[in-house]
Amino acid sequence: MRTDHGTVGARAAAVLAAASGLALSSPARAGKEATFWLPPEASTLAPEHDFVFYLIYWVSLGFFLVLMGTMAVFLVRYRQRREGERTSPIRGNHLLEIGWAAFPALLLVAFFAVGFRTYIDSSVPPKDAMEVRVTGRKWSWSYEYPQLGVSSDVLEVPAGEPVKLLMSSVDVIHSFFVPDFRVKKDVVPNRYTVVWFEAPEPGEHVVFCAEYCGDGHSRMLSKVKVVDRAEFDAWVAEQKAASGGLSSAERGGKLFKSKGCTGCHSTDGSPMLGPTMKGLYGKQEKFTDGTTATVDDNYLRESLMVPAAKVVEGFAPQMPPYQGQLDDDEVNDLIDYIKSLSE
Repeated sequence: MRTDHGTVGARAAAVLAAASGLALSSPARAGKEATFWLPPEASTLAPEHDFVFYLIYWVSLGFFLVLMGTMAVFLVRYRQRREGERTSPIRGNHLLEIGWAAFPALLLVAFFAVGFRTYIDSSVPPKDAMEVRVTGRKWSWSYEYPQLGVSSDVLEVPAGEPVKLLMSSVDVIHSFFVPDFRVKKDVVPNRYTVVWFEAPEPGEHVVFCAEYCGDGHSRMLSKVKVVDRAEFDAWVAEQKAASGGLSSAERGGKLFKSKGCTGCHSTDGSPMLGPTMKGLYGKQEKFTDGTTATVDDNYLRESLMVPAAKVVEGFAPQMPPYQGQLDDDEVNDLIDYIKSLSE
């Protein structure tokens, strides 16, 4: 859980705010109510995002008032009063020139430090986060819980627990946006993007698409329903009973066999024509061109669609491409099955 906002970046911002004479609260003390500019804070990430926003806002407003006020004084003080009148000669001041260049530069460095830290906190989900697959399409959102074997058109999550969203699109670029959580991320065809959040209290929140995706863009709405753990477990049981189907990983296991993958890839670690699937997810692979990469969802998708793009060292490029033979749901099922062999 990422609830500690006492980071180096936040402390630097607080020092900067104090030095600038601005009354800014730290993220840990930020309230949860809506403000004139922003909706309520409904996630653990929201206070940190809001702190960065208000830091930049108040510093910018302070500079605007100082500069415009000085300009107004100069317009009055040094206006021309009589024909031919000249002002006193102006000589350079090196200390002043260095100061007005150095101080804004330091401000920009502080902004970068605070913003970068917030970006990292928002981009790297906790290891224990519950994974949910999000699929965007014209013009709706759908959610699948591969670890639980259920799916829904409403994103239902337990309060006080981190949730990792693994997102992809089946048609055009969409953007998953929950204003109350300060969460927004593009959802792109043929690849996965990741975002996470943790909602500490039960409630309902609106999901928007923030990327224009056609004439139904404004209707591409969904809902995040945050409930307590007992209610969430009851909902999962109800969904399982209603569907009576297999989990994503179980469907992927059947697909792995039906597509003939077992002819080249073992699932128990034994060597075959291709790399074993056991323990593959999360492994660092080395390729024939000397490069390396961590096996993640995007790597597995690429290996299924265009296997010759990255050939693992010690193996020949013999795998046929499955582009056009597998739909997005089948790709997701296969990836979840391969993941399950590493858990």
